[in-house]
Amino acid sequence: MIKLEDIQQYGKEHLETVVASATSVQSNLQAIATAYGDYTKKSFEETRSFVEKLSGAKSLDKAIEAQTEFAKSAYETFVADSQKIAGLYTDLAKQTYKPLEGLIAKITPAAAA
Repeated sequence: MIKLEDIQQYGKEHLETVVASATSVQSNLQAIATAYGDYTKKSFEETRSFVEKLSGAKSLDKAIEAQTEFAKSAYETFVADSQKIAGLYTDLAKQTYKPLEGLIAKITPAAAA
């Protein structure tokens, strides 16, 4: 027989799980947004610096050298920040489902019985 207290306890646990998951998602999304903002700022600064170097180039060789440095730097920044952001998304996925693992573990044995 199902008791009212059991239903209330289940509801309370479920609500706590949802709140914990929502809080985790919020903080992880904030970290992702911050990482995107940092990448955008860094990319803008690198581009500005490149344009200054390019406009001050006195020869074609210096212009090509500036372009090569910029391309290499932009690629390295992109790869590093992409890996960082991908890691943040992975953490988001793990943290989102972590509170639900305990709830599922509680439900699964009860359903099998």
